[in-house]
Amino acid sequence: MQVIQGKSASKGLAIGKIYCYKKKQEMVERRYIKDNEIDSEIERLNEAVKQAKEHLAQLYQKAVKEVGEKDAQVFEIHKMMMDDEDFLDSIIAIIKKERVAAEYAVSVAGEQMAKSFAEMNDEYMQGRAADVRDISDRLIDCLTGYSDDTDNQVGQFILIAEDLNPSETIKLDKTKLLAFVTAKGSVSSHTAILARNLGIPAIVQAGDDLDKINDGQMAIVDGYKGNIYVDPDDVTLTTMQKKKNDEDTVKELLIQLKGKDNVSLDGHRVDIFANIGSPGELDLVINSDAGGVGLFRSEFLYFETNTYPDEEMQFKAYKTVLEGLKGKKVVIRTMDIGADKQVDYFNLDKEENPALGLRGVRLSFERPEVFTTQLRALYRASAFGNLAIMFPMVASVWEVHEAKKFIKDVQSELKKEGHKFDEEVEVGIMIETPAAAIICDILAQEVDFFSIGTNDLTQYTLAVDRQNQKIERYVDTHHRAVLRLIREVVEKGHKYGAWVGICGELAGDLSLTQEFLRMGVDELSVSPAKVLELRREVRMTRVTK
Repeated sequence: MQVIQGKSASKGLAIGKIYCYKKKQEMVERRYIKDNEIDSEIERLNEAVKQAKEHLAQLYQKAVKEVGEKDAQVFEIHKMMMDDEDFLDSIIAIIKKERVAAEYAVSVAGEQMAKSFAEMNDEYMQGRAADVRDISDRLIDCLTGYSDDTDNQVGQFILIAEDLNPSETIKLDKTKLLAFVTAKGSVSSHTAILARNLGIPAIVQAGDDLDKINDGQMAIVDGYKGNIYVDPDDVTLTTMQKKKNDEDTVKELLIQLKGKDNVSLDGHRVDIFANIGSPGELDLVINSDAGGVGLFRSEFLYFETNTYPDEEMQFKAYKTVLEGLKGKKVVIRTMDIGADKQVDYFNLDKEENPALGLRGVRLSFERPEVFTTQLRALYRASAFGNLAIMFPMVASVWEVHEAKKFIKDVQSELKKEGHKFDEEVEVGIMIETPAAAIICDILAQEVDFFSIGTNDLTQYTLAVDRQNQKIERYVDTHHRAVLRLIREVVEKGHKYGAWVGICGELAGDLSLTQEFLRMGVDELSVSPAKVLELRREVRMTRVTK
C-alpha cells in the first residue's frame, strides 16, 4: 500500500479505481506561416475566440444548475478574459512578429500571463494563473479541434491529474466521478471551490508521487485528512469502507429531514434560509427545503451584462424568484459592488484600500440613477411574493435615512404610474461594520430587521484582510469580540423591535449553532447544500444548559 499526502480541498470519502487524466501536450508545436497567411491566421484566432465564448456560455448554464450562480461566475469571468485587449493584442503581436500559427502564439502569450500571476506574492492571485491557462487551453482546443476522453470511461473512477482547471472540472461526468486528486492546485482555486459545492471529495498538492500511479489501480481518497491510499491493504480497506458507509447513511438521513421543522430538543425554533445569487439557483433552494431566501446577492445581475441591467431585466429576475418561492420570504440585498466585487463598466477609481472605500450602499448613493432603477424593479416585483429589501455596508443612521428617502421617492413614482406594489415590504440592513453593531440599538428603531454579515464583520473587527492568505492565521472567526458583537446585535435588535438573522459563513458553522440559538438568533441563512445539515444540528441541539 502506498500513502500519498496532499491538502484537503473538499471533504468526503471515495473508494474506487484510478483513471489518470492525461492532458494534451503543454507546448504546442511551433508552426511557421508565410507573410500572406498572417491575416487568415488572425481570422482563425477571432473565430476560435467566438467559439470558445460559446463553449463558456454552455458551461456557465451547466454550472448554474449544478453549483449555483455564485460559483458559476468563474465562466462569466473567463468570457470577459477572452475579450481582454492586452491578452489578444499580445497573441496577435506574436503571430505577426514571429510568423507563427495562432495556437502557438496563444500558448506562448497564455504562459507568459499565467507566469506573471503565479509569481505574485498573493495566494489568491497565484490561483488566477490556472484561469489564464484554462482560457488559453480552450482557445488552443478550438484552434486544433482537441477534445479529452473522460466521457469515454467505463464505470466510476477516481481521477488523478497534474492539475485541473474549472472548465475541466465542471465538464466531468458527475455520475462517474468519485473524487479527484491533483499534483498541483490550490485549496482557494476556483476548481477547489467547485469541488466543494459539487460535493466531490478532492485533494490538491499531492506532488510528484502521483506520477507513479497507473490506470486501474484501487485507491481510497480521504478528503478529510488529505490522504490517498493506493492499493490499500485489507485492514485499511475495511476500515475506510465502514467510514464510507457511515457517511452515506448520514446523507440518507439528511434527505429524510425534508419537511421537518427547525426545532431544538428543548423547543427553540429558528428559520433556516438559503443564500443565492440568481433565479438560476431557485431549484437549489426548493430542493434543499429551505424556508426562504435569506440573501439574494443582486450584484450578480450586474456581472451578467456588459452594461447596467435595466429595470425590466431586474424586475423579471426578482419576480421569478418571488413567484417560485410561493410566499416564502426572499431577502434581496441591493447591489454590493466594490472592494473584491468589481464590474468593469462601473469604471470605479482605483483605491488604495477598496475594502474601506466606495462599496455597498455608499456606491448606491454615488450612482443615484442606478440605485433608483434597482429599487423600482424591487418594488414592482414585490407584488408577486414576500419580499424584504436589505442594504449592505451601513455604518451610520443617516445612511438609513438616505436609503429611505430613495424608497419614498420610488414609491411615489410607481403610484403615479399606476404600478402595484407591496407598501409593507420589510426594510433591513446588513450588520457588517463594528460601527453598525455598536449603534444597533439606534438602528433597530429605524428598520425591520438585521442580517449579520459575519465575513466582513470579522474582517473589520479584527483588522484583517480576508483576501490576504498571508495573514490567514489571524482570521479568528470565533474571536470573542466578534461573538460579543453578534450577541449585542441580537439582544438590542429584539429589544427595539427588529428580528435578527445571520447570512455570513458563520451561519453554517455547526460548532456555533448551539450558541446562536442561545443568543436567540431568528434566522440562519446558508448555501442550499448546507440547509439540511444545519437542520439536523438544530434538531440535535439542547439550548438550555
